[in-house]
Formats: sequence, C-alpha cells, structure tokens
Amino acid sequence: MAQADARTVLVAPERLAGWLERFAASHGAAEVTAQAGFVDARAADGAAAHCEVPFPPLPPTRDDPWQALVEHAMRDRRLGVLLIRRGGYAAGVFDAGKLVTSKVGNRYVQGRTAAGGTSQQRFARRRENQAAALVGSAVEVALRIIAPEAATLAALVTGGDRPLIASALVDPRLAKLAALPRGPWLVVGDPRLKSLIEAGRSARAVRITITDG
Repeated sequence: MAQADARTVLVAPERLAGWLERFAASHGAAEVTAQAGFVDARAADGAAAHCEVPFPPLPPTRDDPWQALVEHAMRDRRLGVLLIRRGGYAAGVFDAGKLVTSKVGNRYVQGRTAAGGTSQQRFARRRENQAAALVGSAVEVALRIIAPEAATLAALVTGGDRPLIASALVDPRLAKLAALPRGPWLVVGDPRLKSLIEAGRSARAVRITITDG
C-alpha cells in the first residue's frame, strides 16, 4: 500500500481564516477537531491537515475550532528572538509581528579540520574557545536587547545551533529568559537582520502538515 505524501507549510495568521476554505475547495468539505496543542481538518476525499497550535494551549471551545485557532494565532504577542550559529548571532524583540529592537553581530568560529594528532587537538581547543567567545557575545547582546523586556514577553523563540543556544541560556544572567515559554525552534541561515525579521514571521506562523488522501 502506497504511503500518503505529506508536506508542511507555514501559514501567516492573517491568511489562516481563508486557508481552510481553500483546503475544502480542493479536497471537499472538512471536519475540524481541536486539542490543546493541535487542530485537525479531514476533508471529504481523505486529505488531512494537522495544524500545530502556535504558543499553546489553544483555549477550549465547543463552537468553531478553526475560528478559535484563527483568533489564537492572531493574538498580539510580544516575543523575544535569539539566534546563534557559528559565526554570528542575532537578538530581537517583536511586538505583534513587528521588530521593535534588535542587534546582530559576527564572531568567527573556525571550521573543522582534517589534521590529526596534536594539530587536531590544538585546532579543536581553538575552535572551542572561539565558540565560547561567540556565545559570550550573544549573551551580552541578549542581556541588552531581550532581557530588559522579559516581563512583557509571551515567549522566547530560539534558532540556529542548538548546543550554542543551550550554552547561552545556562548563563544565570539569562535565567528569566530561559524560564519563559519556548516558541517553535527555528532553522535559520547566517544570523543577519534579514534572517531575524524572517524568524519573527516564522515564529508567528501556523505549521500545517498536509497529507493527501
């Protein structure tokens, strides 16, 4: 039996209201059910859409689950975003999807080397020191840009390199940020202003996995 194809799309909150109509137009009338963390739509031809609730939980509803998802996704939220990858970092605060303050920076981290023996060990130590310096710079920027807004933030959204983000968030000075609800993990390229703005959009979007019938 052939396995159904699945694909994932990101839908901006502003486009979500009409998304189900377009889905139903392509696949037939859809039955929608909801849980705290997801909303499912199953169409007449067997196609299904699994929608992850952004910043769960979704408030319980006995009425229209899709409208409840739209209203939840459209809520104005203030988000902190921290991105770190080898070579750069970006920190910003978004209010209702608009970037209100930010800082982006570069910090060189040497790539891996194929050398062996003592040379390899020397390069590895240098790389570790460079990565530590990168994390240190990212922490200082997060302290200036995001930490003062911690009490106003609905969530902290992170992306880039997981170990580097983890190293940054264990810094006790970022304890209030680390304790915030965590938004979706973001896969990003080099942290630049453009990447940061796109990260803010992605953080608000609803992730929908579509499986054809």
